[in-house]
Amino acid sequence: MRTFLLLSLTTLLLFSSLSLISSTVTDADADDEDLTFLQDSDDTTSDHHHHYDYPDPENFQDYGADLGDFDHDEYKSPEIDDKDVVVLKNNNFSDFVKSNRFVLVEFYAPWCGHCQELAPHYAEAATVLKGENVILAKVDATEESELGTVYEIEGFPTIYFFVDGVHKPYKGLRTKDAIVNWIKKKTGPGIYNITSLDDAERILTSESKIVLAFINSLVGPESDELAAASRLEDDVNFYQTVNPDVAKLFHIDPNVKRPALVLIKKEDEKLNHFDGQFAKSEIEKFVTTNKLPLVTVFTMEGAPEIFENPTKNQVFIYLLLFATSNDSEKLIPVFREAAKNFKGKLIFVYVESDNEEVGKPVSEYFGIGGDAPKVLAYTGNEDGQKFVLNGEVTFDNIKVFGENFLEGKLKPYLKSDPVPESNDGDVKIVVGSNFDEIVLDESKDVLLEIYAPWCGHCQALEPIYNKLAKHLRGIESIVIAKMDGTTNEHPRAKADGFPTLLFFPAGDKSFSPITVETDRTAVALYKFLKKNASIPFKLQKPTSTSKPPSSDAKESGDSKERQSSSEDVKDEL
Repeated sequence: MRTFLLLSLTTLLLFSSLSLISSTVTDADADDEDLTFLQDSDDTTSDHHHHYDYPDPENFQDYGADLGDFDHDEYKSPEIDDKDVVVLKNNNFSDFVKSNRFVLVEFYAPWCGHCQELAPHYAEAATVLKGENVILAKVDATEESELGTVYEIEGFPTIYFFVDGVHKPYKGLRTKDAIVNWIKKKTGPGIYNITSLDDAERILTSESKIVLAFINSLVGPESDELAAASRLEDDVNFYQTVNPDVAKLFHIDPNVKRPALVLIKKEDEKLNHFDGQFAKSEIEKFVTTNKLPLVTVFTMEGAPEIFENPTKNQVFIYLLLFATSNDSEKLIPVFREAAKNFKGKLIFVYVESDNEEVGKPVSEYFGIGGDAPKVLAYTGNEDGQKFVLNGEVTFDNIKVFGENFLEGKLKPYLKSDPVPESNDGDVKIVVGSNFDEIVLDESKDVLLEIYAPWCGHCQALEPIYNKLAKHLRGIESIVIAKMDGTTNEHPRAKADGFPTLLFFPAGDKSFSPITVETDRTAVALYKFLKKNASIPFKLQKPTSTSKPPSSDAKESGDSKERQSSSEDVKDEL
């Protein structure tokens, strides 16, 4: 053991020394090198800040809303009446949001499908809210690029609510009613009085989720706590009453000690009585825990309510059932019964896996294939870890699986393509299953591109990346690799968009990789490697263009080709 430890420390010190030498020597080498042979008219991908975002599991309604998903030429402006939506531009934006107290601003792209779907709802909401002294505005972020940069617009549509010039994101549903209700809650009193049975019956009939407090007075400390809690909940309306008959209609005993509070929703579990301290934080926690049904059916419209659960100081954790519509009739009741054991701890969600528009994309995102039912646990935090139930979908299996999940006893599930049978190309193919073998090899400096097949910027980078790899193929200490980030995962490969370039220095794989923030040209990437590689290397400049080798000259094969990188890439760059 001591010998092993000594060898490990010696190896680490050796690599550290090499890294130090590399950082002091290769900088000068790269500056002195004549790199004109690396320059090429094809190297047009120079702006490393442009990349496609990949779908965020906490905002599934944006799934597929990437810049390449829509045909710009086929776009036709929707016929809507948006006379009450203000058009803002670079030259009038700041003054407008500062001079108007409440302004909701949509940053959009004309060709974005989600923006097109939102447009009529947004226009109708603008007309309704005009009487509330709230202005709805829009910015074409493809034209007003300065504003897009200032407000870090990375996807469409992005909606911000400005109050006295200060903005916060709008993350509610993209419907007229949702927008109107959200705005009224942010600008109004937050709670509404119910004084008559007629009003109570109308509200019970028309609304899907209601919080009612039976209090001693419509003004005062109790009402203030209720109003404060209501502002923390964007999708539930809060009411208060002092009328015993109204309380009785809402299933509150009129003789109960006040204040009393109830949550009513049109679900299997229709009624939840509050029994905590009548304070803002306790009320908000109660509503957050109980507002969702025992099992929520996943829809694009309802995704924000599920995956943007606003419970404070809590890691959002879920159990998702993936099943076809035929299997759902027998499995959802089992899933719902199991959910009763995890109320307030896990959010149970059903995904209709054979639904082409909704279920299929979500199943693919989580790496769930086939029609067989699957239960998957998911931590909706930055790690986004997934765990799969191995076994039949039964009450007992779900219960044990959920308990083990909460206790941290499960091994994470990672998506992976099959390991390629042959991996002899200049760019090594990395999948989830061979990531450790290739990328975490301590004896290699590894440059890894995480890409998406549909990403235009990835496609533009490909010939440059291939060219760099071909020039460096004779350098044994360097590996140029790529991984399809849509079908493969690894805890050490976190991408914030496509393409993402990560560098894993030799002898230093226990630390986080270096994100490559440089221009996407062969010269810039080469200089990055020279500066950051732990093991120094030297690439000779090609001398001249050579004639194609004759058949007699090929007798030495691939082994001879790799002896000198400068002899076989003379006219490639």
